[in-house]
Amino acid sequence: MIGRIAGRIDYRAVDHVLIDVKGVGYLVYCSERTLQALPAAGEHAAVYTDLLVRDDLMQLFGFTTLVEKEWHRLLMSVQGVGAKASLAILGALGVDGVGRAIALGDWNAVKAAKGIGPKTAQRVVNELKDKAPQVMAMGTGPASAAIPDAGEVDEVIEPVAAPSAPLANPSAQAEALSALGNLGYAPGEAVAAVARAAGEAPEADTAVLIRMALKSLAPDG
Repeated sequence: MIGRIAGRIDYRAVDHVLIDVKGVGYLVYCSERTLQALPAAGEHAAVYTDLLVRDDLMQLFGFTTLVEKEWHRLLMSVQGVGAKASLAILGALGVDGVGRAIALGDWNAVKAAKGIGPKTAQRVVNELKDKAPQVMAMGTGPASAAIPDAGEVDEVIEPVAAPSAPLANPSAQAEALSALGNLGYAPGEAVAAVARAAGEAPEADTAVLIRMALKSLAPDG
């Protein structure tokens, strides 16, 4: 499986880029946000990739982070969500927005993505709500994949292992704090929000703590 490619962007289209890797062009489909994060044509870029293989089709999808790639994998596991719909959701909400919407059960936010109806949006929230905390608690790594210099593109295609799961047996509060930190909340407000949630529901698991903390941090919370 092709897990990452690095090379020169030959051209950019509405929903994909062509990346030249030592004379071989790879067509890589990306979300709108990912396309905006990639450099201009003629410059070098590196993206994590997911290869979709069907009887009549082979497509590469590109992501700037492993977290975005993991969300794509999870979104496509939901009935009625194909690759195009997954990229639409990621493009509309971004990685943080997807996690926040699912954790809060906000299917209306998911429905805002182009081509996503209310039933599909509800399925996304319902089917992924228990998986969201693990992805949200993952270390996000660099904001974008490294862009090598022209002379440094030696290992142009390399496999990438699946993102690691959270540390073994962490407490629910620690996982919730990590998730809020990855969403960009300051340590002080994250600690306060998780503490309030834990005080109200001492036996709550990670998913519940995240939802409660996010609700308390929301502008109208």
